[in-house]
Amino acid sequence: MTTQPVTGAVPSADSVESQLLAHLEERTRTVVAPEQDLFATGVVSSLFAMELVVHLESTYDVSIVGSDLKQDNFRSVRRMTELVLRLRAGDA
Repeated sequence: MTTQPVTGAVPSADSVESQLLAHLEERTRTVVAPEQDLFATGVVSSLFAMELVVHLESTYDVSIVGSDLKQDNFRSVRRMTELVLRLRAGDA
């Protein structure tokens, strides 16, 4: 799945969430729920989490550094969505 970077206005939570769900399902070939703990269920490893960092940064034009690089921010699609929205709102 090729996604174009999202620039300009802050994207909606629904659009970020649906795009992340589609990306994860394509990459893992597993259907995931927005609140599903991706680490506890084995869908995401720490190595794949780093791929998600790169994906979020390039797709949503954000920088994920410092305290934002904690595992809890990548535990579920919902938390990644919240992270993207918070970072994008900080740029607006």
